[in-house]
Amino acid sequence: MTLSVQLGPKNKKGLNLSSPVIAASGTFGYGTEYAEIIDIQKLGAIVSKGVTLKPRQGNPSPRLVETACGLLNSIGLENVGVEALIREKAPLWAKWKVPVIVNIAGESVEEYGEIARRLDGVPGIRGIEVNISCPNVASGGIEFGTNPRMAAAVTEAVKARTGLPVIVKLTPNVTDITSIACAVEGAGADALTIANTFKGMAIDPVKRRPVLGNAFGGLSGPAIKPLALHLVYKTYRALQVPIIGCGGIASAGDAIEFIMAGASAVQVGTATFADPQSMLSIIEGMARFMEQNGFSSLKDMIGIANVR
Repeated sequence: MTLSVQLGPKNKKGLNLSSPVIAASGTFGYGTEYAEIIDIQKLGAIVSKGVTLKPRQGNPSPRLVETACGLLNSIGLENVGVEALIREKAPLWAKWKVPVIVNIAGESVEEYGEIARRLDGVPGIRGIEVNISCPNVASGGIEFGTNPRMAAAVTEAVKARTGLPVIVKLTPNVTDITSIACAVEGAGADALTIANTFKGMAIDPVKRRPVLGNAFGGLSGPAIKPLALHLVYKTYRALQVPIIGCGGIASAGDAIEFIMAGASAVQVGTATFADPQSMLSIIEGMARFMEQNGFSSLKDMIGIANVR
């Protein structure tokens, strides 16, 4: 019985994961924050928090607010910048067995390409996840991920500047995610993460103001699981590249649902705030389920429930 999965090209630059459970971007820091709390080497991979070309201070506080069955965040891509990441974080990652994928964000197509160029060939960096939920400053603040043409342009720019596996993280805040997914696949993406957070907000009735300092943010956690699961199910049949399911996964059962809907791997985010051990529990639970139900390989489960 094996939980291993292949993401990206089937060569020395591909991503061979020992398990399909990946730490999602933004909830696991740079991985170093959890290294003394859990055995990170048992994870399939770690996606770093998003990095930009230059350091960012992020949005004003408050940045987090709990909701029913979820969490709203408005961090605003606070990060150390790509050069500090290469200098301070990558040398630590190079000593780890678990692959580290760097999530990148930019304000222009050229900026995405430049970040990818700087990360290419850096020891300790095994892949790039492209966050296209960012506003395109050259197009009036429209998110790259809401337009197939812009999403494809970012993907092409990144692919042209790196030999690393390129995973594109889609936004769910669109009318037709399948058209975006197909455009990104056509532009050369090696895998897709489906999906990022859903836009939402909370209001303080006493103060009569939004709770978050930036007014709105991204909703994550169990509340969005049925929505994200549907997006994976919907896009699976249209794609040839692997899908990484993401959104509200908190148990082995949740992860198995995403795999059976068509995901080749899953990302766990908000659940790690409540229980840092949650990903290890999910890995163990998936292994038990496979053993009890006669699955010898994870591949045997991928998309098995996606029938119409």
